[in-house]
Amino acid sequence: MINLFLYNWMVRDEWFELCKQIPNDELTCNRSGGVGGIQKTLFHIVDVENSWIRGIQGKPDIQVQYDKYKSIRQVKDLSDSWRTEIRLFFETWNNEFEHEVVTVSWTNGSYTKGEILRHVIAHEIHHMGQLSVWVRDIGFQPVSANVIGRGPRNFFPSISPRGGLHL
Repeated sequence: MINLFLYNWMVRDEWFELCKQIPNDELTCNRSGGVGGIQKTLFHIVDVENSWIRGIQGKPDIQVQYDKYKSIRQVKDLSDSWRTEIRLFFETWNNEFEHEVVTVSWTNGSYTKGEILRHVIAHEIHHMGQLSVWVRDIGFQPVSANVIGRGPRNFFPSISPRGGLHL
């Protein structure tokens, strides 16, 4: 499961690279479906990921506002800065955590840590599909969603003896 998380990061980074070629007005243009547009969707993916991972750890959510992130570079920097903390969390992951129940402040339900990780993975993949449609509409080739051909050396971490992951 962590491998799919790492795959999402690889694909997200490729989206950030592609966005460097897309005019800013196209990145910020409000589009139908999703959360509004290309840049806003990438921000949303990063925000949701961080919120849920902090929730799994019992940490408070960090409230960030999209309007403070004026460029795709700023959204990428936010993604990178939060990824550092998430990597540290993954290094402590133990399969026994899979069924531990978590509650978070923004929902009324209780979920297992494993269920939350699968939700975050699926959430990003869903939005990558939306991004693909939008960039095709403006004449760009979307980032490939293929797992095949990326090779295990690119995003499959090694498992440490204590159960965590070396990322």
